[in-house]
Amino acid sequence: MDETTDTGRTRPLPPLRIAMVAGEASGDQLGAGLIHALREQLAGRRELMVEGIGGPEMQAAGCRSLYPMEALSVMGLVEVLRHLPGLLRLRRRLARQLLAEPPDVFVGIDAPDFNLGLERRLHRQGIRTLHYVSPSVWAWRGYRIKRIVRSLDRMLTLFPFEAEFYRRHAVPVTFVGHPLAERIPLLPDATAARQQLGLPERGPLVAVLPGSRLGEVQRLAQPFIETLQWCLERDRGLHFIVPCASPRTRELFESILARSAADLPLTLLDGRARTAMTAADAVLLASGTAALEAMLHKRPMVVAYRLAPATHWLMKRLVRVPHYSLPNLLAGESLVPEYIQDEVTPVNLGQALLNQLHNPARRSLLTRRFRELHTELQHNADQAAAAAVLEVAGHA
Repeated sequence: MDETTDTGRTRPLPPLRIAMVAGEASGDQLGAGLIHALREQLAGRRELMVEGIGGPEMQAAGCRSLYPMEALSVMGLVEVLRHLPGLLRLRRRLARQLLAEPPDVFVGIDAPDFNLGLERRLHRQGIRTLHYVSPSVWAWRGYRIKRIVRSLDRMLTLFPFEAEFYRRHAVPVTFVGHPLAERIPLLPDATAARQQLGLPERGPLVAVLPGSRLGEVQRLAQPFIETLQWCLERDRGLHFIVPCASPRTRELFESILARSAADLPLTLLDGRARTAMTAADAVLLASGTAALEAMLHKRPMVVAYRLAPATHWLMKRLVRVPHYSLPNLLAGESLVPEYIQDEVTPVNLGQALLNQLHNPARRSLLTRRFRELHTELQHNADQAAAAAVLEVAGHA
């Protein structure tokens, strides 16, 4: 697209400058998909320049990362406090840089405790702002909705119940769906997945995902290992696969496994979590995006969550939703068993896991409901988010 000058001549528009900040791997994936979709929609009519904070996927898509994304990857209320001074310094420094050379639009991707404050400062100075992935204001810390109203030109949500919440509070919102709903097929091929992993095509297989962060693995690996032992004592035909999110989480899991002296038919993988879930008959996992992925793979699951004790104490007093795993939140009912903190025991997890494996009627119901939820999330998310960004940027 060109500008028309007073003399009637045209000249190319300046590059569309977009600033983005992602705080962890899932946000990095969303940001990369958004950048690719923006380039497609601009289709060579205008150059795109992206800078901010992103991981390897955003950088590969063309984002110039001004600071390492790992500086933002902190989980939990209490854990954040230890890193708060450094995070605030980083946010002030980034805000000064963006205000010195204002982008056409800013997109904060998740990381609400970092991004919402940054968005508010930029918005006050006239920079158009969007936030991609809703913070859990519908579950806790609802007072943030007032700040969000003052900080954003648009909220982009992954889930339909979130968009309904923002509409009730008069926040401009676009439900874009979830990119994983586009990338994961409606009908998973378990046989092909087992072949890819070199596993037998038959026999009960459980995928075990104790978390992508070191803190999660530290808190969940031991009870998960004890759960596998409990299940194996009752079903000797079981085999387990553990896809490790990173070399560091694998090293930690292996050390805990060695200390437990457990003799388990277990295969460790480097990454390949989606393939492992596709191959499995059931999944034991840490609550988070992995639960959504297991749902999209139509796999029965048992969800567990453990937090630092002080964080859990605060959360119990603040959270006001009946469920915390994404499949149950999306369904509005208790579709999958979920256990938190002291409920995370080998007996609780083991009984629920064997029930998921050995109850054909339950498996059939879950498959049907998961397919319905999968379809609801298919909205071509990358393209929908890009269209909303360009609209807010005045480049519809």
